[in-house]
Amino acid sequence: MGLEEGTSSQERGGGGGRGWGMRCLVRRKQVDSDRVKVGERHQQLNKILSIPQLIAIGVGSTIGAGVYVLVGTVAREHAGPALTISFLIAGIAAALSAFCYAELASRCPSAGSAYHYSYICVGEGVAWLIGWALILEYTVGGSAVARGISPNLALFFGGQDSLPFFLARAHIPGLDIVVDPCAAILALTVTGLLCMGIKESSSVQAVVTAANVCVMLFVIIAGGYIGFHTGWVGYSVASGYFPYGVNGMLAGSATVFFAYIGFDSVASTAEEVKNPQRDLPWGIGTALSICCFLYMMVSIVIVGIVPYFAIDPDTPISSAFARHGMHWAMYIVTTGAVLALCSTLMGSILPQPRILMSMARDGLLPPFFSDVNKQTQVPVKSTILTGICAASLAFFMDVSQLAGMVSVGTLLAFTIVAISILILRYVPPDEVPLPSSLQESIDSISLHYDSQEIKTKDIAGVETDSQKPQGGISRAKGVEVSAEYPLIMKESNQDKLDEQVRRKRAALSIASVCIGVVILTFSASATFLAIYISYLACSVGGLLLLAGLGVLSWIDQDNGRHSFGYSGGFICPFIPFLPIMSILINTYLLVNLGTGTWIRVSVWLVIGVFVYIFYGRTHSSLTDVVYVPLAHADKIQRTSSDFVA
Repeated sequence: MGLEEGTSSQERGGGGGRGWGMRCLVRRKQVDSDRVKVGERHQQLNKILSIPQLIAIGVGSTIGAGVYVLVGTVAREHAGPALTISFLIAGIAAALSAFCYAELASRCPSAGSAYHYSYICVGEGVAWLIGWALILEYTVGGSAVARGISPNLALFFGGQDSLPFFLARAHIPGLDIVVDPCAAILALTVTGLLCMGIKESSSVQAVVTAANVCVMLFVIIAGGYIGFHTGWVGYSVASGYFPYGVNGMLAGSATVFFAYIGFDSVASTAEEVKNPQRDLPWGIGTALSICCFLYMMVSIVIVGIVPYFAIDPDTPISSAFARHGMHWAMYIVTTGAVLALCSTLMGSILPQPRILMSMARDGLLPPFFSDVNKQTQVPVKSTILTGICAASLAFFMDVSQLAGMVSVGTLLAFTIVAISILILRYVPPDEVPLPSSLQESIDSISLHYDSQEIKTKDIAGVETDSQKPQGGISRAKGVEVSAEYPLIMKESNQDKLDEQVRRKRAALSIASVCIGVVILTFSASATFLAIYISYLACSVGGLLLLAGLGVLSWIDQDNGRHSFGYSGGFICPFIPFLPIMSILINTYLLVNLGTGTWIRVSVWLVIGVFVYIFYGRTHSSLTDVVYVPLAHADKIQRTSSDFVA
């Protein structure tokens, strides 16, 4: 833990960034703290958000128009009347990730969300891929949402082709594309709103989200009224409550799980929250609970008033009311769909500028993206660029075929956040990156610690009786050690060795869990494998998973977790079972997204690799740092005039 370790750490931080080695991929930045270096203080965002605004952002980003279609498709093809249980299981699975997000968001309340957490806990290489994947997710997701608004809006004008000419879709024969001016205008409008400030945009999103929730409450109340008067005919079908069996219900859960994606947008606003340790966990948890409740209640009503096999897969809610003479309800439901899409569009564009800003602060992207407007206190340049890209995609492309790529970014983020929780609890970073300008202070403190260790070892060595002074106290070079306790030094060294062994076991166990999950989910989902090979691979993966889980359950968690980041926030329960279950579920969903989706995502990720190699790797803020032991960092910072409390 002395000078030699500091020197080797310096090679890991500085040399790895400029060379072609792999060290740059595993370098980690310092966890958020109250101590900020003068001259490198980032432009701060406006801390204005509280629990109500966070709930509005979470609910608005999660409840999209998909729920107005999803209930029909899943009920007809997978779950039947058991659709409600499918939503419940999917909600519980999403809650596993929400618990992990809640702890990390309260400990590390900075913009960047999963990118920021993985940079602190895992390393720069993984963090870059997560950030790059999230850029794709929010861009394509926002474009897809904007593209879906115009067909719903057209219903108010009399039909699909009844929009005013300046909003209607048009086919360009030479290019064989269908442009959508309405989608582009809406994306640019939302971008302008976000540039005005987080207070203004969150207020508008709260109003839109509240209106959408009112529409869903209308569906629940009016549908419940119809159900009680008609005897809930949907639950009296001859095939029973599970027409497709338990497997069908679970397949439905895997499908509706994606209806819960969006609550992670709350974590991206962490830097704009007044009291992140208290408000962020409440915002994430409450938003997800509200979404789960609304989904379940709507599914109870719709599959109850119409038999599942008779539900219209395209307009399940409107057609359900029309079957009972309430044709006018179509306009209310369509209003809800439009409001849900607008709110989701805001939730899609809001996080991306903050992730770009966080990556630019770390040097992985140009400084252009980190600029914060002094008046509105939002990253205006990043927001405008994000809005232009989303509007362009929505105008020129039918991005429905790219919708699966949105899920890849989200599921990768969910998986890495769960892994980060395991790392935080069992092997949190024990070194801190400091600027090389502090080399003099680092050498001085390291030499001081080295000399103390040498002195203590000398005193703990063999000492003749003639050398012992009266009173049983040995004195050497100003250090006192009681001769009555000659094993103190040995016990201290043994404790250090035991801790090193514990950390190695924990790291290997986390790796075993991750490898086991990948093997298990891939072999269970790969239909091209022979049966005996699939069973063998599943057995190997399952054993690795259980072995890692068993060791993590047996060994103690790291004491450093108590001082990791900010204290006083939410603590994720049921470690290590909860994050491992989250890893297993998210990896299974990733594996089953389809080959075409992975090919398209791989192209984007390969582009990201080249961007990192030729820019991010050499411009990273960690290219010229010295890694010092955590125990030395505070003293080094206190002795340096470059740091202030």
